[in-house]
Amino acid sequence: MGDSRKSPVVAIDGGGTRCRLALDDGKSIIVAETGSANVSTDFDGALDEISAGLQRLAARAGLTLDALSAIPAFVGLAGVTGETISERLRTALPFTHVRIEDDRAAALRGALGRSDGVIAHCGTGSFFAAQADGTMRFAGGWGPVLGDEASAHFVGKAALGMTLKSIDGRVAASPLAERLLADCKGAAGIVRFAGLASPSEFGALAPLVTEFAKQGDPLGEEVMRSGAQDIAGILSLIGWSNGQPICLTGGIGPHYAPYLPAHMQGDLTPPVDEPLGGALALAAEFAREMPA
Repeated sequence: MGDSRKSPVVAIDGGGTRCRLALDDGKSIIVAETGSANVSTDFDGALDEISAGLQRLAARAGLTLDALSAIPAFVGLAGVTGETISERLRTALPFTHVRIEDDRAAALRGALGRSDGVIAHCGTGSFFAAQADGTMRFAGGWGPVLGDEASAHFVGKAALGMTLKSIDGRVAASPLAERLLADCKGAAGIVRFAGLASPSEFGALAPLVTEFAKQGDPLGEEVMRSGAQDIAGILSLIGWSNGQPICLTGGIGPHYAPYLPAHMQGDLTPPVDEPLGGALALAAEFAREMPA
């Protein structure tokens, strides 16, 4: 992860599940990890996680927090929806020189490097992105209420919804539906859980869905096909064409591979690097742009 650099840089990649922080001092990369850091859903909580991560990173690097904060930094966080929240973060964070964006640019740069192509990043939330001739284009990332197609949150919620439909007889019952009903102690338990669950709690159901889908469960397969249909449509809309690399990233993203249209499956490509590696690359670009 990362490449040789003349000056040290700090990178932060924060999402709905975890926040990863790294220092590249030109010789090695030191990494620390903390919990969820979505600044739209919980600004103060995200800031607490970032602060704890910076303390941990400084300690591992043998630096004071002041010394670490003087290093140019790129911060990519879920929930950065505009300049207002960026400025709020810039004031709250200790960095002297910092570029703040949402988490999509780091994931795109990490997955593709500088190559043209597209990604579908499906973790707790989701977004879609294309890179062409160095220009980035994004779609989605609008959160669990208005977006997050094909995300783990989407998968968990869709599976519960289809389980309730199976009770009505609108879809066929399946082993997955029976398992969810048992785990939630019936339909009333599903409704009660759904009324209180956070996106990450919905997303925690996704591994169960993907596992049952692999075994041929019709409800699980239908949920995964629905998510794959969203992925295929959005990637085509933002510029994907046959022959361009497609990266499926995030915790659930790769599970969609067998459900995509056949003409897309041939272009599936492993990501070049992790989002944190992309954040480090963007941090290096930011550092090079700074006045000497």
